[in-house]
Amino acid sequence: MLDPSVRLGTSTPKADPSGDYAWQLFGRAEKLRPGAQAALQAKALQLTGGPDSPPPPRDRNVYGDLVATRKADVFLTYCTNALLARRDFPALVSVEIPPELAVGADYGLTVMSDAPAPAWRLAWFILSADGQAILAKHGFGPPR
Repeated sequence: MLDPSVRLGTSTPKADPSGDYAWQLFGRAEKLRPGAQAALQAKALQLTGGPDSPPPPRDRNVYGDLVATRKADVFLTYCTNALLARRDFPALVSVEIPPELAVGADYGLTVMSDAPAPAWRLAWFILSADGQAILAKHGFGPPR
């Protein structure tokens, strides 16, 4: 990503959480290579998630489209987005971020105690083996 010739796509920080995570990754890179954070922030092309971002294509994944149409050589995005991008653009390659750079989100599941039965059924399904298999298929890890 530090190679000056590589066009690095990100979402827009402060407008899209994915952009905030990219900036956190840049901060982790700084600890491994001084100067990396400023270099990555300066070269990052904020192509999605912001108020001035072009609308995504209707018929294909925006992240895959941006790489396939050469608006970016690499795009930092969620694993789930990478899976969808590869579905629409099979020639793309998805690379897992090394643990020392990886930034992740923890998602919660809350059901109000007086919620109707369908809400509880959904929550129990999400936590079931079948629900977890579906989430894993889309790039989500198991609950902690």
